[in-house]
Amino acid sequence: MDAQIETQIEAFLAALQNRDRGADGLFFYAVITTGVYCLPSCAAKNPRPENIAYYATAEAAEAAGYRPCRRCRPNQADRDAGLIAAACRAIETAETAPDLAALAAAAQLSPSHFHRLFRKTTGVTPKAYAAEKRAEKTKAALKTAKTVTEAIYNSGHGGSSRFHATATASLGMTPKDFRTGGAGQNICYAVAPCALGMVLAARTKTGICAIFLGDDETELAASLAKTFPKADIARVENDFLGDVVAAIAAPARAQNLPLDIAGTAFQRQVFEALRAIPPGETATYSQIAAKIGAPKAVRAVASACAANRLAVAIPCHRAIRADGALAGYRWGLARKKKLLEAEQNA
Repeated sequence: MDAQIETQIEAFLAALQNRDRGADGLFFYAVITTGVYCLPSCAAKNPRPENIAYYATAEAAEAAGYRPCRRCRPNQADRDAGLIAAACRAIETAETAPDLAALAAAAQLSPSHFHRLFRKTTGVTPKAYAAEKRAEKTKAALKTAKTVTEAIYNSGHGGSSRFHATATASLGMTPKDFRTGGAGQNICYAVAPCALGMVLAARTKTGICAIFLGDDETELAASLAKTFPKADIARVENDFLGDVVAAIAAPARAQNLPLDIAGTAFQRQVFEALRAIPPGETATYSQIAAKIGAPKAVRAVASACAANRLAVAIPCHRAIRADGALAGYRWGLARKKKLLEAEQNA
């Protein structure tokens, strides 16, 4: 057994017993009595804990004398991951992103099989992944180019019309505003006490763009300024804050808040999955990953939750670890626990 994973056996055993697809590729388990090694999600009957050995890679399990399970084919997982990693590199480094047929041909797979495998591994389609990478290049180019048009073409976009149709969602503002660090974007905010301490809600002309929780109004305002460093930010009377405070007290009302949601294609998928979790219920990070078609993207789901800037409205507090423990809440575990308890008792 690999020494580096000995301290994680309890979590690995829980993933194995739950047949957690989100753990596939994170570790492999071997059955001492049969000489076979498997993926955590394998449908085979769970062995006794004392008959299990854990390995970080398929190669390590085979080096220890175990053969791959014919049911879950664990040795195929590393090969698939390598193919998708190569496809991602091809997309990232190409001046013009390869189309689906070219990517599938390079992986020696049919386009439909490659498409399913890519989405399962990364959480997004090849097209969406390419769009995200173009957006990243555009963000970098917008900081140095003389004009927005120059930045769009320098970052691999064939034209501006299609880019402008989708860029606002990925950048969180128009390309012109992003180029100037948000200068000219008007954001108003209000702060009020709530059941969780203090809440700051900010909005653009599109909708509420931030809901921050904390204990100090000055710190909350500073966080907003850091999030939108060059926007025109103004404090206003709480003409819209009442709805936010009410949503904190009764989370079901958060579904009705008008939101200005920004993020990558993957983050937006996670946010939609979070909003689909009913108040009073929870879902594990691996369940959310499976829900969006990316069972291996557990860490990426957790990162998306951490990037959420719309507390309660996008209920990342309903995401929990596989063992049921609370972890990773941007506004503190005490608030996460209080939100969940209030929802379960409603």
